Amino acid sequence: MVLRSYWKCRLKSSCFPAPRWIRPGLAALFWFCVTQLVCGAGALGENKFVRQKNAEFDVTYNDTVKSYNQTIYAFNHTISRNKTEGVRVTVDVMQQHLESPILFVIRQKQAVMSFQVPLILRGLYQRKYPYKHVGRTLCQPPTRAASETQYFFVDVSTLSSQETNFQLRVSRVESFTLQTDRKFSFAASPSQPQFFKYVFPDGVDTVIVKVNSDVNFPCSVMSVQDIQCPVYDLDNNVAFIGMYQTMTKKGAITVQRKDFPSNSFYVVVVVKTEDEACGGPLRFYPLQPDELIDAGNRTKDLDVVVSPAINSEKYVIGMLFCLGIFLSFYVLTLLVACVENKRMKRREMFPNPPDTSPAETGKTPASPYEYGSFADNGSTLSSEAITDSATSTDNNYGYLGQEPFKRRPFLNHLHHLAIRIERSLDSVARSRQESLSSVEEDDYDTLEDIDSDKNIVRTKKYLCVSDLARKDKRILSKKYQIYFWNIATIAVFYALPVIQLVITYQTVVNVTGNQDICYYNFLCAHPLGALSAFNNILSNLGYVMLGLLFLLIVFKRDVTHSRALLRNDLNALECGIPKHFGVYYAMGTALMMEGLLSACYHVCPNYTNFQFDTSFMYMIAGLCMLKLYQKRHPDINASAYTAYACLAAVIFFSVLGVVFGRGNMVFWIVFSVIHILATLLLSTQLYYMGRWRLDAGIMRRIVYVIYTDCIRQCSGPMYIDRMVLLVMGNIVNWSLAAYGLIERPNDFASYLLAIAICNLLLYFAFYIIMKLRSGERIKCLPVVCILFTAVVWGFALYFFFQGLSTWQKTPAESREHNRDCILLSFFDDHDIWHFLSSIAMFGSFLVLLTMDDDLDTVQRDKIYVF
Repeated sequence: MVLRSYWKCRLKSSCFPAPRWIRPGLAALFWFCVTQLVCGAGALGENKFVRQKNAEFDVTYNDTVKSYNQTIYAFNHTISRNKTEGVRVTVDVMQQHLESPILFVIRQKQAVMSFQVPLILRGLYQRKYPYKHVGRTLCQPPTRAASETQYFFVDVSTLSSQETNFQLRVSRVESFTLQTDRKFSFAASPSQPQFFKYVFPDGVDTVIVKVNSDVNFPCSVMSVQDIQCPVYDLDNNVAFIGMYQTMTKKGAITVQRKDFPSNSFYVVVVVKTEDEACGGPLRFYPLQPDELIDAGNRTKDLDVVVSPAINSEKYVIGMLFCLGIFLSFYVLTLLVACVENKRMKRREMFPNPPDTSPAETGKTPASPYEYGSFADNGSTLSSEAITDSATSTDNNYGYLGQEPFKRRPFLNHLHHLAIRIERSLDSVARSRQESLSSVEEDDYDTLEDIDSDKNIVRTKKYLCVSDLARKDKRILSKKYQIYFWNIATIAVFYALPVIQLVITYQTVVNVTGNQDICYYNFLCAHPLGALSAFNNILSNLGYVMLGLLFLLIVFKRDVTHSRALLRNDLNALECGIPKHFGVYYAMGTALMMEGLLSACYHVCPNYTNFQFDTSFMYMIAGLCMLKLYQKRHPDINASAYTAYACLAAVIFFSVLGVVFGRGNMVFWIVFSVIHILATLLLSTQLYYMGRWRLDAGIMRRIVYVIYTDCIRQCSGPMYIDRMVLLVMGNIVNWSLAAYGLIERPNDFASYLLAIAICNLLLYFAFYIIMKLRSGERIKCLPVVCILFTAVVWGFALYFFFQGLSTWQKTPAESREHNRDCILLSFFDDHDIWHFLSSIAMFGSFLVLLTMDDDLDTVQRDKIYVF
């Protein structure tokens, strides 16, 4: 109290004066305290001592340590420039319960390593795992001398007041340097990581480091690091530098000499404290925040082998092979085109008589699907009756109610020629009249009498192509050209951000070294430049080249047809399936974009960008179905805006399924309901040819139809063929919806693609069957394309289902499916899938393009609609 009053008085002038004895007293007190501190320190210094021992390799030292003593073990060994020996320090602590851990500090010439025992490694949720048996390999600093003796020291200390027993052993690692193509087996655990050195031999610029194990767990990490100290070989720091990946049974990293200036690197193998990163269970949960958990035995036996990768010659052979395969299709197409041109010139020199209907040849039709008049009333409309809307109804139905008029062959021929001349003159006059007015699609559809005529024509029991090809060809040509321009615009806006994103992905992989980001087939991933798997990108070249070839074929057909129209060729004007090439151009563009986006996906394949690889697959499937329908329904096919809007909805659900669909029951219920409703609406649209309305009275009309057709009188469906197709389609789609709801597959994008492919195959099979049933024939070229395409699709699907990687699992589990290259030591199974699927898609497009070439000389009012 006296001292505090004194200092207060120094601040206030009103205080009483300090006594004279205060200052000498403070000085004496300060001197006493300093003396006591120095004496205490001296006493402690006398009790603390350091022991240094000269130690030897391969000798186990049993010793104790306490807070007041420190032991230093001194080692020396001779190293040479041409031979590298590893040095490994192994420590065991005998006591079960320790007051404080023992600290080991290893001092080398150019490096320092320290660790405590028990070694505490952390897992998820701050779980702590203690390890009392620790083994570490020392980093070996390089030497320039031919031979040099180096010293290192192992300092052992603790803060425990009780004596703690420990064992120390330092030994040489004889097989520290890995040999090319020579397998080396070893064991590792979380507290006993292993690393080895590999030196590039002369003439080898790229090697593949493969680490294998017979068991999945415990989960482990393999890493490739540069020759520098320290080496990061613990679970909590192995990802700091170099390239690394998790693994269960298989791991592989491709290493290039250019990435390591010292022409050598370390192969580091670390066993993780937990298996969650490899898809394993989390067995231990802490009951208290600082509770230590016994991890049990997590030792794993592994083997490592370093093999040379392919050289530049293999790269050249692989690229030439890829180009050669697809350029051969260009050559084959050129040969077929030459043969076709010669045949066309011969046909022009010796024209064949035009095809006639069965009624004109005196043949009695065996079924309503043969050419000519159908057996049912109201089944056929001649082109003249359709053109003349004032008399179309009366004349047509009156004519169809009578027996076919049989003329003698000579008069029949004269009558046919007169009809063709009359049609030609009408066509020329009509084209001149149309050229004076604006060409708009809606000019034809807004008149009430035309709409009434639509209801009459489209609801007949049997339809001909002429019934559904009434609109002006220039209008429809413009309508279907929008398919091409829209998909070209979509491709540009879709591809640019995709390319930017995958470049970023590849940059992140190269900078961080984290090879768990991308799901490659690491056993057959050949790098080139900044790309990690060039072979998977190169194999997508077929989609681009064959898509371009298909565009050239379509363009040639388009030019030929346009020239025929300009010279008023009657076959081009009024025979065959109406030629509209816009959807074909869109299909070729989609095939090229599939190749580009598949290549982008394979830059860094993972679940976040899988939609890059599938988006244009949905486009291709949808466009093929639309083209099949458009062939015989050109007037009522969906517009480009409607079609692409539906495809956008499919892609939207694909993204939702990938992100939220895994195991989400609510999502699968909603999707299944939408899938079934969409199937029913599309079935109704196809069955009634668009002549129905979705409004407030739809339920009343449904009840009325059920009452009149099912209850009041049991009558069969009016359109039997359409009903068969739609019933089969509903069975397939309802079954797929039920499968998805029950199984809930993880790969939702592939499930959605399977739905599209199943519907396409079903419709295509129906089209072929109905074409043959209608008495039509398929020419030789389409038959060859169908057979060839079916075989190629079979082989392609075989390689697709090999499953070399899958992002549905963890990266470590995906690597269990990795396999070596099988073609030219450059391409794997998935690359062969790219080759074969691109060829099969190209063949499928050719089938669609040439399948109805047999109808080019058949009048459209003789071609059945199905």
